[in-house]
Amino acid sequence: MAEVGRYNRLSVVKQKDFGVYLDGDDLGEILLPSRYVPENCQLGDELEVFVYLDSEDYLVATTQKPLAQVGDFALLRCADVTPVGAFLDWGLPKQLLVPFSEQQQRMQEGKSYLVHLFLDSRSERIVASAKLDRFLDREPGDFRDGQAVELVVANRTDLGTKAIVNGTHWGLIHQSDLFRRVHFGQKLQGYVKRVRPDGKLDLCLDKPGYDRIDGLAGQILDRLKLEGGFMAVHDKSDPETIARLFGCSKKAFKMAIGGLFKQRLIEIGKDGIRLTPQ
Repeated sequence: MAEVGRYNRLSVVKQKDFGVYLDGDDLGEILLPSRYVPENCQLGDELEVFVYLDSEDYLVATTQKPLAQVGDFALLRCADVTPVGAFLDWGLPKQLLVPFSEQQQRMQEGKSYLVHLFLDSRSERIVASAKLDRFLDREPGDFRDGQAVELVVANRTDLGTKAIVNGTHWGLIHQSDLFRRVHFGQKLQGYVKRVRPDGKLDLCLDKPGYDRIDGLAGQILDRLKLEGGFMAVHDKSDPETIARLFGCSKKAFKMAIGGLFKQRLIEIGKDGIRLTPQ
């Protein structure tokens, strides 16, 4: 069955001068206007399309790619504010409505907001909400330490930066684990650093533990070669210097140079680290 507000693979069942009709199963036949119909399209062809309601509230399909679909969290720009709510630019001709009741504060034209897209059960329209907590699970999820997860960066707090984890839960990247710049609404891969006893998630952007060493160790070796085989940095250096040079925590740096030392690739002295003569 075709889903409104999402991508679907639908079969062509009718061809007309103004477009083709696609089999939407329980939703009936759905028009794909001619400007979106691929060349040499034939009856029976399966097309990947996005299904939504047009400006007259008719189901219609498009091959255009919106910036988000139903169920997604996305950072979208406010294109207009009207008496019924704010309208966001999401990459389709018909803009996305955020009713006033779904706004945390009154939205302003030109500003961008992190929202969740959902299908309104009463109007059957695709709308968005900035009240994100409503769409996230408050019960502990099935997460484990070290698990790779998909993150959407949200607002900063006194402790660090909040992020939406796999589209289901809140998590926190503590300030001490932020070694590179992230921006509001950014989507990126991260890791569960720790599942706390209360089920809350501490996050990090790099794989925790010794699994991180290979990539960081390679960076250290490359930097040593560029510096002529010696750098005045070691396991006693201050964390700020290490973060500035390698974008990592002091703990990760110590683990990395410890691994290189065990492989006899570097020497660690009081004045710094140096490549081992080969």
